[in-house]
Amino acid sequence: MKIILMGIQGSGKSTQGNLLSKKFKIAYLSSGHIFREMAKEKTSWGRYVKETMNAGVLIPDSKTIQIIEEYLKKPEYQIGFILDGFPRTAMQAKEFTHKIDNVFYINISDKEALWRLAYRNDIVREDETIAAIRVRIESFHKYTRPVISHYKRKKLLVEINGQQSIKKVHQDILKHLKVK
Repeated sequence: MKIILMGIQGSGKSTQGNLLSKKFKIAYLSSGHIFREMAKEKTSWGRYVKETMNAGVLIPDSKTIQIIEEYLKKPEYQIGFILDGFPRTAMQAKEFTHKIDNVFYINISDKEALWRLAYRNDIVREDETIAAIRVRIESFHKYTRPVISHYKRKKLLVEINGQQSIKKVHQDILKHLKVK
């Protein structure tokens, strides 16, 4: 089973990804988590990633695709995976070589995303300033909307109302999940 979770920052992708991973015992991979780990590295690449993310800007497509493809070669991803935050651009979606079974777009309003991120109970990350979040929301609409259309045309996309309870969002995903 190969699943992509899409949605604006704060939509609940990681919450749902972890729930699905636990239920189906398949690996969960968040591009945001990967890049936050890379940003901690004391290298020129690490500094670049950190500065790019803190500004709310996307990492270049070619580098993102290369990193995700490398991760997916690891043994834990061979039986299936849940991807969160990738693909983010039309180029990434077109260049991605893996056959996908399910794509879920967890849809929430921009206002809800800002509210959720501003009032999270966990640790506030450096890349979650209001300015960076606003840039990321604009980027989502500019770059990721075409990806949603791409998967809709392929008849893989299911839109989920992400403004419901965590449990209801999870139930809606399970209801539409194509298990292979």
